Amino acid sequence: MAGKIGWIGTGVMGRSMCLHLRRAGYEVAVYNRSKDKAQDMLDAGAVWCDTPAGVAGGSEAVFTIVGYPRDVEEVYLGSAGVLAATASGSLVIDMTTSEPALAKRLHERAAQRGVAALDAPVSGGDTGARAGTLAIMVGGDRADFDRAMPYFRIMGENIAYMGPAGAGQHTKMSNQILIASTMVGVVESLLYGHRAGLDRDEIIAVIGKGAASCFAINNLGPRIVKGDFEPGFFIKHFVKDMGIALAEAQAMRLALPGLALANQFYTAAMAEGLEDRGTQALYRVLERLSG
Repeated sequence: MAGKIGWIGTGVMGRSMCLHLRRAGYEVAVYNRSKDKAQDMLDAGAVWCDTPAGVAGGSEAVFTIVGYPRDVEEVYLGSAGVLAATASGSLVIDMTTSEPALAKRLHERAAQRGVAALDAPVSGGDTGARAGTLAIMVGGDRADFDRAMPYFRIMGENIAYMGPAGAGQHTKMSNQILIASTMVGVVESLLYGHRAGLDRDEIIAVIGKGAASCFAINNLGPRIVKGDFEPGFFIKHFVKDMGIALAEAQAMRLALPGLALANQFYTAAMAEGLEDRGTQALYRVLERLSG
C-alpha cells in the first residue's frame, strides 16, 4: 500500500477526490457528518472513524473539504478535532474554500504541534473531481507543497504553489470573483438566445469555441438546456465564497462592483429556495424575472 491518509468531507467533490486516492493504493480513514455519504468510500475499502481526531490518529496526511469556515474551525480545532490527535511530522491539507485569515491561523496552530499545514482549495466542480483534473491552488511552506505533490497529482492537473499560508485561499477568491459574473453572463446569453427562437445546444456549440469559450458555457450550459440543476457546486457555497471575497476586498479598501451585483443575483436564488441547486440554477431565477 502507498501509505495511510485521513479524509474528512465526502460531499459532491470530496467523494470523488477521496476515491482517487483510495484507488491509487492509499489506506484511507474517513469521517463525514453523515455516514451514508461516505458509503462509496467504505465500499472501496476505507475505514470509518467517528471523529476527526479518529481520522487523524496514525495518518501521515489528513485532507479536509467541508462546507463553511466554521466547519473548518470545528474539524481542526474542536475538542475531537484533527489537531488534537495529529502526530508531529504529519501533514494536514484543507481543500475547503475558506477564509485566508483562518488558513493562516491553522498554519500557526499546526506548527505549534510540529505539523505541516497547507491551504489548497480547488476549482473544477464535480466534473473535475470525478475526472481527476482539478485546479489546485496552494498556500503554505514550499517544502510542504513539494511533499504533498504526489497526492495532488492524483486529484488534479493544474497544480500551483501560490505563496505562504492563506495564498491558496486568496487565489481561490480571485477564481470565484471571475466565475461569479461569468455565470450570470452564461444564463443571460442562453435565455436571450432561447427567446430569440434559437436552439440553445447550437448556441453553445458555436460560442463555446470562440472568444466566449469558458468552463461555465461548455460544462454547465448543456445542463441548463436539459433542465439539470443538480449541484456541481452549491449555490449556498458560492454565496459563502462571495461573502468572503467581498469582506477581504473591503479590508483592502477595494471596490468590486461586479461581484457585489452578482452576489445579489445569487442571493435572490437563495431566497427562492435554490440554495442546494447548482450555480446553473441562476437560469431559473432569470427566467422567472423575465416572465
